[in-house]
Amino acid sequence: MISPAAVTGSLNSNVPTAGPARPKNIIIMVGDGMGPAYTTAYRYYKDNPETEEVEQTVFDRLLVGMSSTYPASVSGYVTDSAASATALATGFKSYNGAISVDIEKRPLPTLMEKAKALGLATGVAVTSQVNHATPAAFLAHNESRSNYIDIAQAYLNTDADVILGGGQQYFSESLLAQFTAKGYQHLNEFSQLEAVTRPKVLGLFADVQLPWAINDKQGHKLSKMTQKAIELLSQNQQGFVLLVEGSLIDWAGHSNDIATAMAEMDEFAAAIEVVEQYVRESKDTLVVITADHNTGGLSVGANDKYEWHPDVLHKVKASPDEIATRAIASEQWQPLVAELMGFKPSETELTALDEARMQGNEPLTVALRQLIDVRSNTGWTSGGHTAVDVQVFSSGPGARLFGGHQDNTDIANKVLSLLPESATQQ
Repeated sequence: MISPAAVTGSLNSNVPTAGPARPKNIIIMVGDGMGPAYTTAYRYYKDNPETEEVEQTVFDRLLVGMSSTYPASVSGYVTDSAASATALATGFKSYNGAISVDIEKRPLPTLMEKAKALGLATGVAVTSQVNHATPAAFLAHNESRSNYIDIAQAYLNTDADVILGGGQQYFSESLLAQFTAKGYQHLNEFSQLEAVTRPKVLGLFADVQLPWAINDKQGHKLSKMTQKAIELLSQNQQGFVLLVEGSLIDWAGHSNDIATAMAEMDEFAAAIEVVEQYVRESKDTLVVITADHNTGGLSVGANDKYEWHPDVLHKVKASPDEIATRAIASEQWQPLVAELMGFKPSETELTALDEARMQGNEPLTVALRQLIDVRSNTGWTSGGHTAVDVQVFSSGPGARLFGGHQDNTDIANKVLSLLPESATQQ
């Protein structure tokens, strides 16, 4: 186990040294699918073209290291979210699809379980369904990430203080009644969240995923959930452990949808800035931010051209799937597409879009994504995950432990070493 004394090493001058060596609170933030190209693209996406310099983002400020993400050898080198989240939550490698069980399907103790046993408050705030792979691996155990109903049922026994995200369809009326009987406030409208003043709370704000940030520009749902989770969990005088996930970065990456991905990155960055401010003020809170894996093989520049045009992305007013839905419903679809895309497609491009439109929503959605790729000169290599290492960002007491290269299991073991003393003796 790593000693907190090691924190005094100097690996990154941007990491604050003030405060205790061991944190009272720990916040883990996961940008699902957020490989290095995503944070690079986001820097240029946020750049002010009126200035000579390229401004830093929160990711640049907090960068401390890198992490490998490979699963147990039975699954090769390319991980899925379940195996990677299991590694981050337990410190052990497992097979793709595993929810905090080992390769023999035996439960592995998780960070949240250990924190709860020590009297700390625990919570998750995510933009996917709350029982999706990453939050599930921190809160539950199951041989398959696909067992959504079983995982939702298992949450009843976690005693988690805050559970916020989507996933209404997986929580039956009977199960919700059991949560209520255990003292949970059940919310199904996002507007209800602001009035909550105490844990425990189960907030399910969508049937499955929360809305795409690009379609919900005033929503800021992840940053608001993060703020509320901190407000509620910090009422526990012994401290808390919180997981925050920008889940839909990955979903946009699977779709090779750069405009939607950058909007999701922007909302994840906003949530990080909420946490960064709390860490700065509290002095006793550690934040560790990473990705579970890389998705899509994003390339910032493509087609042998030394160019990338993020200005194109800023003009896109809705996600391509939303644009496609509206275009199919409208006879005057061409001006509608031009308005929502932020540019007028050429005659050749309109012909291709017309052919795709006649085939239905999904072909038109794909055609719109590809058109945005052409105009921005964005490249992709996959609709799945890749094995590239991911970045690690950190601030607060213990942050220096996460500098340099490490494995995702090392991140978990370092975090576990920073729990209150008795945790390392269990």
